[in-house]
Amino acid sequence: MNTLRPLIMLVVLAVALYVLMTGIRHGWINGLAFAGSNEMAQPYEEDATIKVKMINAEGELVGPIDSPKVVKTDEAWQAQLTAEQYKILRRAGTEQPFCGLLLDNKEAGVYTCAGCGLPLYSSDAKFKSGTGWPSFYAPVADENIAEYQDESYGMVRTEIRCARCDGHLGHVFDDGPPPTGKRHCLNSESLNFTPSEELSKMADPFAYQPKTDENGIATAVFAGGCFWCTEAVFQPLDGVSSVESGYAGGIAETADYNQVSTGSTGHAEVIKITYDPIKVSYVKLMELFFFIAHDPTQVNRQGNDVGTQYRSAVFYADEAQKAATEAYIKLLNEGGRFSNPIATTLEPLDAFYPAEKYHQDYVENNPSQPYVRSVAIPKVEKLKEHYGDILKEE
Repeated sequence: MNTLRPLIMLVVLAVALYVLMTGIRHGWINGLAFAGSNEMAQPYEEDATIKVKMINAEGELVGPIDSPKVVKTDEAWQAQLTAEQYKILRRAGTEQPFCGLLLDNKEAGVYTCAGCGLPLYSSDAKFKSGTGWPSFYAPVADENIAEYQDESYGMVRTEIRCARCDGHLGHVFDDGPPPTGKRHCLNSESLNFTPSEELSKMADPFAYQPKTDENGIATAVFAGGCFWCTEAVFQPLDGVSSVESGYAGGIAETADYNQVSTGSTGHAEVIKITYDPIKVSYVKLMELFFFIAHDPTQVNRQGNDVGTQYRSAVFYADEAQKAATEAYIKLLNEGGRFSNPIATTLEPLDAFYPAEKYHQDYVENNPSQPYVRSVAIPKVEKLKEHYGDILKEE
């Protein structure tokens, strides 16, 4: 009997811990709260999303619309770029004059950033300056170019970079032709060229525009652990008309809380966000989903909530939404934005099943519930701290 005692004690402790955590989640135990139950060392950065103009699937320049900033590790940039491109784009180098492959290019088309594909200049604005570098009197969109004072080599010049990835392009001078009087002096290695008839091939996934109803309203379905918490993050957003908790990924017959909680139905706890894409973009929703609402690196769990029903997932409505989400996840991984790889799965939205009524608006209706206080409220406070300018007026 003595030899079994340690094993019995371990079993008892395990059962007790399970009951304790389940009790906190469901409100059976009201005197405890685990503030660290969902700790996420998530790297929030200011201006993670910017407004730029992009090429859509029809080959048209659209925007300005939201796009994530392209941030990558140095290793990722070196793997993507040639040695010369890396030297110029990421280390502000300069190619030799009269050597660039695009210097004498006279074909009609668009010049894009060799680092992130953002459209920068059109052949319509290109002119022969005689300086030895491709020259343009204006960019395709002011939003797509960022200017910085450059005091290197004992001179004061205006450096120009890609606004989306901060890649070095060259400099701008006040000795250009009409109508601007500007000369954007660029490195060929900083650019890629696409002929006008092939512009649709360079469609940017972040130019994605969600399908809307007759009132211009769109929906997005995210899974990020307990739907009480994710629901509370998106409800305060200006442009979001409703957030509904529910289930996706399984069949209708088992889409109820008791069965989903077993983790055997294939469902995930999800939220359906109904929003106006003119006021809040899908890219912005993704930003909040990955950086505020949950930890996207955890597999089949969020903190102490464990099971496939708590997986991180985006249930996409169409291939364009899937492509935009894939591109966003790729950026997060290449940027080393999290200490572990993104575990978020992409799953087709076959159906959304609303959760039981008592789950709806749960944080608003149960602000003193221990799980809400320890897990949900800190996320809402983080939202208000960093995104106060896009929230509804209280």
